[in-house]
Amino acid sequence: MRRPAATIPHSRPSITEADVERVAAVVRSGQLAQGPEVAALERELATRLGRPDAAAVSSGTTALELALRALDVKAGDEVLIPSYVCDALYHAVARCGARAVLVDADPETLSLSAKDAAARATARTRAVIVPHAFGRAVDLAPFADLGVPVVEDCAQALGVDVAGPPAGVLTVCSFHATKMVAAGEGGAVLGPGALVARVRDARDYDERTELVPRTNAKLTDMQAALARSQLARLDAFVARRRAIATRYRERLAGLDCRLPAGADRQHVYHRFVVGVDRDLDALQAALAARGIITRRPVFRPGHRALGLHGYPEADHLWSTALSIPCYPALADAEVEQVADALLAAVRP
Repeated sequence: MRRPAATIPHSRPSITEADVERVAAVVRSGQLAQGPEVAALERELATRLGRPDAAAVSSGTTALELALRALDVKAGDEVLIPSYVCDALYHAVARCGARAVLVDADPETLSLSAKDAAARATARTRAVIVPHAFGRAVDLAPFADLGVPVVEDCAQALGVDVAGPPAGVLTVCSFHATKMVAAGEGGAVLGPGALVARVRDARDYDERTELVPRTNAKLTDMQAALARSQLARLDAFVARRRAIATRYRERLAGLDCRLPAGADRQHVYHRFVVGVDRDLDALQAALAARGIITRRPVFRPGHRALGLHGYPEADHLWSTALSIPCYPALADAEVEQVADALLAAVRP
């Protein structure tokens, strides 16, 4: 089959002229580096997420690392993270000198299993990172019961309805181009003021009395301006994603596939992930031939890269989970085109 002229990408940011003007105003001002836009973004994020304070940084990965450092994670410590997740979590732990202990997946939330996390915790466990995977809210209480600090990863879940996090939890978010709020790159750490202050100090390297190795992890005012403009439309973004998800559920209801679990109030559909019991590579190729670009939601589980075994749920998800286009810039006609293509490709 010939590929259609118009291809629907897996992700596409929602950029308006208002977004462009907000960034242009910063460029015209000459205040390009970290400044008043970053400070305003931090205030707005803390208010939106109901947290005491926020520190904006250069990326979501850096936010994870600095959150762990604020918790004094260091060499010899262990941090529980999912195996079925992007590599950012592993890198953040490794850069602290600690050991990432991989945890099997929960087949309902697609995040890490609280039961498996408890089984893999040891006396050296210093923290656990819990993502709201693909926009689906996770109950943090079972992870708080492990007795170590929880880092809540909202990189894919800004706008999700999460019950108030347990006391002391640090929340991390990302402003990567594919995320709920897209600023190209960027991230933030939110939580108690004393811990966020440590992140704010760690993101800068200059004008320190002692000359010791530090880093530059600051966000620019240009990125912050775009993030602020996007954050102001977050409710509209979430509403559009949920509307698309509702239409997918209607169109795919009779298809031999598993649709995302959880009520809409628990999900912002950063990704609309379906489960299919067939060759994913062949299915992706068939969809691409119809102009639909899809992805495995995780490139490959971490345990496979490390040559580890004993992660059956993560293996199953990697073999069966497929992410189809779902983002605010997706037009109604494109939603129908995606559904039509999936129906044609999966039905006998």
